Amino acid sequence: MKAFVAEKLAPAAIERLRAAGFEVVERAGLQGAPLAAALDGCQALLVRGATKVTAEVLRAASHLKVVARAGTGLDNVDVKTARELGITVLNAPAANTISVAELTLGLMLAFERHVAAAASDLRAGKWEKGKYAGREIAGKRLGLVGFGNIGRAVAGRARAFDMDVWASDPLVADWPAGFEWVRRVTFEELLPQVDYLSLHVPLTADTRGLIAGPALARMKPGAVLVNCARGGIVDETALLAALENGTLRGVALDVFAQEPPGAHPLLALPNVIATPHLGASTLEAQDRAGVEVAERVIEALSTS
Repeated sequence: MKAFVAEKLAPAAIERLRAAGFEVVERAGLQGAPLAAALDGCQALLVRGATKVTAEVLRAASHLKVVARAGTGLDNVDVKTARELGITVLNAPAANTISVAELTLGLMLAFERHVAAAASDLRAGKWEKGKYAGREIAGKRLGLVGFGNIGRAVAGRARAFDMDVWASDPLVADWPAGFEWVRRVTFEELLPQVDYLSLHVPLTADTRGLIAGPALARMKPGAVLVNCARGGIVDETALLAALENGTLRGVALDVFAQEPPGAHPLLALPNVIATPHLGASTLEAQDRAGVEVAERVIEALSTS
């Protein structure tokens, strides 16, 4: 068996594939026709988030049996075409949970305590202690849109900060045991009742543009939006307007509809804190994701 690794994976993942008898080819940065050509003779393709596994690539890779994403989402893989071709698509749904949950709380704290701006001023020799009076998150209400692995991890950490946690997720039929303290509400009930709204859903046809003008208009005055999920869930034009007219007090973003976003007007606003899609960018998460998908690829091809 031959596995093509299109982006950097943890050494432990590569070692696991080789130990299972795979010939491993590592070549980063390929897209489109060059990627399809490089996949000749490969049964497995392992990617992270940058490689676009398009319908054209899938159709041209005649030996391909498995595509594996070392991460949570699958929006860079044409899953529909893969299924039509009989190609198995895998991911590592739990590998990034802790890292994304920690960043979510970290961005909330950084926003309320003006960490980025205050640190920048201090480096410039300015001691602006009075300028950067912040707010506590204790006692505030956090609303979670999506209550899967990451949403639950965020809830537990928010509870440690003495936050009141509400959540909405129509796909969770039975509320998980141990989370009775999280109030279950509908999306419509959530919007006007929370001080912070944090998104933890995948980007699908149903969630694209979920947070647009109507939803933003219904949010509680002075609320803060946090998005460490996917950029396309939020209508960025509507978000910009909501920040400029005071509908929202602020936003913390780790993701954008177009990445990198370039000179995005959101980045010019003082009530925006943003990071370059760092949710899964920890050593621990990358190790977990790489090893998990390597194991899943080995299992899938050993039983095919």
